[in-house]
Amino acid sequence: MTRKIVLDNGVRVVMERLSALKSVAIGVWINVGTRDENEGEGGISHFLEHMMFKGTRRRSATRISQEIDNLGGEMNAFTTHESTTLYVKVLDQQIAQAVDLLFDLFHFSRLDSKEILREKQVILEEIRSVRDDPEDLVQELHAKEVLRGHPLGRPILGNRLNIQNIHQTNLMRFRDLQYCPGKTVIAVAGNFQVNELTELLNKSFGSWKPKKNRLVEAASVGLPRIHRGTFVHPKQLEQIHLCLGFKGIPTSHPERYAAHTLNALLGGGVSSRLFQEVREKRGLAYTIYSQLSSFADVGTLTVYAATAAKEADSVASVICKEVEKLRKKGPGRKELERTKNQLKGTIMLGLEGTYGRMNKLAKDEICQGRTVSLQEMISEIDSVSCDQIKRLGRELLDFDALTVTALGPIQKSAFSKGVGCQS
Repeated sequence: MTRKIVLDNGVRVVMERLSALKSVAIGVWINVGTRDENEGEGGISHFLEHMMFKGTRRRSATRISQEIDNLGGEMNAFTTHESTTLYVKVLDQQIAQAVDLLFDLFHFSRLDSKEILREKQVILEEIRSVRDDPEDLVQELHAKEVLRGHPLGRPILGNRLNIQNIHQTNLMRFRDLQYCPGKTVIAVAGNFQVNELTELLNKSFGSWKPKKNRLVEAASVGLPRIHRGTFVHPKQLEQIHLCLGFKGIPTSHPERYAAHTLNALLGGGVSSRLFQEVREKRGLAYTIYSQLSSFADVGTLTVYAATAAKEADSVASVICKEVEKLRKKGPGRKELERTKNQLKGTIMLGLEGTYGRMNKLAKDEICQGRTVSLQEMISEIDSVSCDQIKRLGRELLDFDALTVTALGPIQKSAFSKGVGCQS
């Protein structure tokens, strides 16, 4: 049973009580991420997330670490292009301490100048780790080309120059301008008493008042636009890492379930067309998959593969042929049923724990403005038809909007004319 309340200051709280469990997951989601950063602020949302753990007025960084271990729980945070999240998972009897800890870290991080200097080095190392991972790097380069000129195309971590220019003043300014009760969702799943939890949240997060004269200076770059082209980034590696990008859908699109089914058919599992054709039948790649990325107003569908340099054009060509087959003929009925069963199984398994349910509660509220029941999701997936997939495939898998990004020991001339669009 799910429930939603709105605190007096506008903070939305979505809850699901699961009395059979002995744990509870609580997440604080602020609807602020990379897309809210101006040109010189790249990475500041992620930096703020890191700084939440670096000491408050009441707790040192060491005490924060010790306290969560003493609770026998788990605490972490993450940043996306559109949100920043701080969460904790603890035993149900520790809920009061968990709420107090979350509130303290979220609101009263000191943003100490010495800690900022230290954390710059940590994040610079995190950026280096991405550059050392070809799979991460090619997808970062691909996003930059596909969503060129828009904050959604920038890396969440920022770049070296922006990180070096971060200081206490601009961190505080960004937090004061962007963080407010109206942009905040608290999601709770697990074993708790509704009245007790509501009282705890009213005493803590309910006392949060927005800054006076608050004026958000949003990144004013207009709506994101999908760009096309073939982009090659030479680098001495053992393999060529490829991304082929097509159009996707926004998060709240009415055909989102059909789009996820289309993605699963193409490259979402071991029975998918790309996995079977490229890896199992031809042995051209060890890793190949497709993924659907959705934002508030745009989306992308990206195929990733890693292969030997001499096979890069062959792999790209096979991917394009499989895409064209799906566009023209759509799926067979048995294939579609198998894929829908795979999707439903993935969803249900992901909701077996409190963390997965907490995530779903928050995302439903942020993206849909309501909680979407499991029954509704299953029904929507069941209703997806072969004709719908065929029509949606023709719309999204558009070769006129195809973007190809390659990383490794290769030149653009290695690709045949039928692959990608020359920039």
